[in-house]
Amino acid sequence: MGGTPQVGIIGLGVNNQPLVRFFLDRGIAVAVADRRPRTAIEETLAHLGVKSDQVQIAAGDGYLQDLTDWPLQEVYVTPGMKKDVPEIHALASQGTRITCETNLFFELCPAPIIGITGSAGKTTTTTLVGMGLKKDGRHPVYVGGNIGTSLLPQLDQIHPLDWVVMELSSFQLELVTLSPHGAAILNLSPNHLDIHGNFAAYRAAKAHIWDFQSDEDWALLPADDPGLETLFRGHRATPIWFSQQKMPSHGSGLDRGWLVWQSEGERVPIISQEQLKIPGEHNVANALAAIALHMMAGGHPDAIAEVLGTFTGVPHRLEKVREHDSIIYINDSIATAPDRTMAALNAIKQPIVLIAGGYDKHLDYQILGRAIAESTVRAVIVLGQTGEKIAHAVQNSGCQIPVQQVSDLAMAVVAARNAARPGDVVLLSPASASYDMFLNFEERGQRFRELVEGL
Repeated sequence: MGGTPQVGIIGLGVNNQPLVRFFLDRGIAVAVADRRPRTAIEETLAHLGVKSDQVQIAAGDGYLQDLTDWPLQEVYVTPGMKKDVPEIHALASQGTRITCETNLFFELCPAPIIGITGSAGKTTTTTLVGMGLKKDGRHPVYVGGNIGTSLLPQLDQIHPLDWVVMELSSFQLELVTLSPHGAAILNLSPNHLDIHGNFAAYRAAKAHIWDFQSDEDWALLPADDPGLETLFRGHRATPIWFSQQKMPSHGSGLDRGWLVWQSEGERVPIISQEQLKIPGEHNVANALAAIALHMMAGGHPDAIAEVLGTFTGVPHRLEKVREHDSIIYINDSIATAPDRTMAALNAIKQPIVLIAGGYDKHLDYQILGRAIAESTVRAVIVLGQTGEKIAHAVQNSGCQIPVQQVSDLAMAVVAARNAARPGDVVLLSPASASYDMFLNFEERGQRFRELVEGL
């Protein structure tokens, strides 16, 4: 077995896997702890090129308690894990530093980081900024974080003049003690309350993206959201704004149908709203945020304009799967909270048969019920842990939209096909996480694609 461990790694999911190799390559003894059986952990380690005798392993139901047996200097907690548990408190009380992979990257990255968070739009905005800076081409660009790629293995390749763009979740920000040089909160609405406990704790985790900035840093926030403006008060960074309702003196906004960047009194038209390929008003906001981040990074306006004029979206986000029997099927599996589904409903003008429901994150669905009643939805198919909540929300809205409850996604697709008419859209936009039936929203979206292709 490995020597007495100095570092503990809780959870061997995608975010934490690079930590094992990172520390072993630097001669630092590691303990890994995961609730899965030991054989599953050893399989993950083998995939990383690590033999089980190179590390200490704590496995199964008592994995956290086992971790407290070692004199660990640091413990890296997997994103999405509840931190308020006795074993974590015990580790902290014995002097162990409780931290995360994101904070380690913040500490070691030699290049300025642009960090992007929010309840919705993170991946789209991060993708746009990364593509825009790559199109600009003056410096290497590294894109990662919650978007699915840890940048830790690329750390040795990153140089001070490079661009680093990171999507950051509330889970990744919860334990950080540093903030990015440029930091954006796109929007905030209740989410992940099953982990954070309440909206205040969720907001506080998101605000960590700004909390440790200096007056040499800058922060991007929406001028149309008074709540976020209030949250920003007291922070030291220079504020940059984006708005769909007015033209900020320093930021991006709409001006006579154009998306425009303004700074020091100079306005730079980037692209007309009609030229945007991504659908929905929420994506206009994402495009404005991307413009502001691109320009603050020093990118050329033509580069982001070219990207915005060709970019059609990220998979699982209002993604057209196919048209079959004059019915369009759209995959919006990314919609893991009510506000995302409401944005999807606003983006689609045709009559909709909505498929919704999934893992329960203890969110309120009444506002979604009212939004469904006011939308073009003609029928709702619900499933999963939140299916009954969504059904009640629709019924409580006072509308007469029929709601059908089914037990799985295959049945939901069949029910939606039967309820739809030519010219309709069948929309998978669950307003819920996927964990009751799927590993993640990507797996759920892929299963929807397969079912639709099989019709």
